[in-house]
Amino acid sequence: MGDAQTPLWFKWAMSQKPKSHIVDVDDCGIHYYLWEGSSTEPKKGGLLFVHGGGGHAHWWSFLAPFFTKDYRVAALDLSGMGNSGRREEYSAEVRSAELLRVIQEAKLGDNTFVIGHSFGGLTATKFAQEHGQSIHGLILADSPIRPPAISSKRKVRRMGNKKHYPDYKTAVNRFRLMPEQHCDNEFLVRHIAHHSVIEDKDGWTWKFDGNAMHNRRFTEPYHTYLEEVSCKTALIYGDESSLLDTNTIQYMASLMRHGSPIIGIPQAHHHLLLDQPMAFISVIRSILQQWHSEYH
Repeated sequence: MGDAQTPLWFKWAMSQKPKSHIVDVDDCGIHYYLWEGSSTEPKKGGLLFVHGGGGHAHWWSFLAPFFTKDYRVAALDLSGMGNSGRREEYSAEVRSAELLRVIQEAKLGDNTFVIGHSFGGLTATKFAQEHGQSIHGLILADSPIRPPAISSKRKVRRMGNKKHYPDYKTAVNRFRLMPEQHCDNEFLVRHIAHHSVIEDKDGWTWKFDGNAMHNRRFTEPYHTYLEEVSCKTALIYGDESSLLDTNTIQYMASLMRHGSPIIGIPQAHHHLLLDQPMAFISVIRSILQQWHSEYH
């Protein structure tokens, strides 16, 4: 995926090859990548990255290597997405079990932090509600949680109807970010697209299970999950996000414990880790450093 316009930092990150693993969670194979890094120094803890709806672990593969000096780092494919298996039914409850199992199997340790983008952050609130005592922090990245009355009225475009394309190039060229937005870092969009497609008997199509992308995934009481999280929490959002406006940010802040970091990244939309990857890394590092200083 490299070319003359691809920055050196991305080429370096892609050279840091993770190990691929599959673990069984309730009769479903859950795939994850693990970056251990080359440093022999003791790690500060573990990081688990959780992708958004219809995504996959490679949304994090260009970011994860920047944390391996201090952490064991894992990124999973949620069930029904990426290279993980499919289920007859999906819920925040079963995905919470997936996160827990990967943390255990990847040996991320007691000092683990979970970072979730968009729907991945919503999923992680359920996990942190149930298992917050077993981790040290949860960071939500542009994961909108609105009051139930407002959330129930919002119309969300369903992604479950998948199309097939005659060849790999056509499929990749059809890839669009959801919600749609412009992204200056086209090399990152290409990277995501490359890992989003698969060939089956009918041609090339998206990896995710259409049933996993049904709109009912947004009907969980995420506001309750966030309010009942027992570990530290933080919110990062794109200043130009189409999903997190001022009212949503204020509402989420009211559910989080007083003093939780709430940080906007300039010139970033909803897909902030693609828009401003270096700023995203810096903000995550700063939050983790702050939390470590509070523990020690």
